[in-house]
Amino acid sequence: MEQQTEQTAGPESPVVVEQAPEREPGFRLHRSRSEKVLGGVCGGLAESLDVDPNLVRIGLVALTVLGAGIGVVLYVAAWALAPEE
Repeated sequence: MEQQTEQTAGPESPVVVEQAPEREPGFRLHRSRSEKVLGGVCGGLAESLDVDPNLVRIGLVALTVLGAGIGVVLYVAAWALAPEE
């Protein structure tokens, strides 16, 4: 997705090509290799959100307890679908 602009002033003038600045990709869920306890899902989510992995783990436990186990289902789905970093 590079944006190129060609500018020519005449038959003998050089072609100037400007490239768009590189953008960081948006949110991308991945499994972490370094911040890993079980499968690396919470560590990867924490890296993507730029927060402490322990906060994500506490949130997942709270979601599991208060949400009748939905946290476990989400964790297993993310573990199966998210690529490793």
